[in-house]
Amino acid sequence: MTDQPLSGQVVWVTGAGSGIGEAGAVALAEAGAVVYLSGRRAEPLEAVVGRIRDAGGQALIALLDVADKAEVKRVADEILAAQGRIDILINSAGLNVPERAWNVVSPEGWDQVIRVDLDGAFYCTHAVLPAMRKAGGGLIINVSSWAGRYDTRLTGPAYNSAKHAMLAMNASLNIEEGQNGIRACAICPGEVNTPILDRRPVPVSAEDKARMLQSEDLGATIRFVATMPPHVCLNEILISPTWNRLNVI
Repeated sequence: MTDQPLSGQVVWVTGAGSGIGEAGAVALAEAGAVVYLSGRRAEPLEAVVGRIRDAGGQALIALLDVADKAEVKRVADEILAAQGRIDILINSAGLNVPERAWNVVSPEGWDQVIRVDLDGAFYCTHAVLPAMRKAGGGLIINVSSWAGRYDTRLTGPAYNSAKHAMLAMNASLNIEEGQNGIRACAICPGEVNTPILDRRPVPVSAEDKARMLQSEDLGATIRFVATMPPHVCLNEILISPTWNRLNVI
């Protein structure tokens, strides 16, 4: 681990037990950051922490359901008490429901998606902003979606609405908080081979998964954003597999 541009930085990653969150946590730990991993289940987080520590990195677990605003504040306060700072927040916690189209989605399914994908990102951002303002800077990376930038039938109204709103939230952060040295980047990936695919109404083949973006591609993207100098704000990144099914479905 010789290339450590983030040495001394404290990072908080939600949804860190798998997929994009896991890849981002691993990539930033490799860059020298102290990484706190949040998720609802301890077992996958422990596996990621073990992977990071085996490679010589620093990682800790902060169990959390991001839909619980009181728990979000508690975790943020605990990280700040232990480290004195949170330099980077990665809002990667997200889910979708199988019954997602208008003719099958339920109010409960809508609530579940909005509470995690949108409200959770807001709660975490709200919790870290005071410390970032006091420090004179910080970076917030919001993992949105191709479905947040473009309308697509595949992902359903709840997910589309949450991810569109995340882009608006991201833009408002840069408008209001840029003067405080705080930057926000919304990453909008097309289809990524992550466990969320397993909740698709129509199963995705192994061949199709292999042609999608891979989690490590997003980890590299997150590291790229995180290692930009403080005067650079990457407002939004739209990234897709070369074979992009979302252009036609």
